[in-house]
Amino acid sequence: MTLTVPAMPLVRVCAQTDLEVERGRAALLDGVQIALFLLRDGSVHAVSNLDPYSGAHVMSRGIVGTRGDAPTVASPMHKQVFDLRTGECLDSQGRPRRR
Repeated sequence: MTLTVPAMPLVRVCAQTDLEVERGRAALLDGVQIALFLLRDGSVHAVSNLDPYSGAHVMSRGIVGTRGDAPTVASPMHKQVFDLRTGECLDSQGRPRRR
C-alpha cells in the first residue's frame, strides 16, 4: 500500500493486508502520526491522526461511515465528522477547533 502526501513522493507504509476493513490503523511517517483506513470498496485513505478539536492523536480509533457519497470518519472524542477524501470537517458538533 502507498500513501500520497502533498509535496512528497509515494511512500510505502504497510501492506494492504495489514489493514482491516473500516478499522483505522495509526502509523508514524517522518515523525508525523497518520491514520489509515481501508474501505469496503478496497480504497485506502489517510488523514492526520491528530484530532483538530481535542488535540489528541486518536483519529485512527474513529468510526468509519458515509455522508452521501463521501466516506467519513467520526472522531472518537467529540464525534466531529471528517471527509476521508479531503479531510474537510463535515460536522463540527458546534465546537471550535483547537489552535
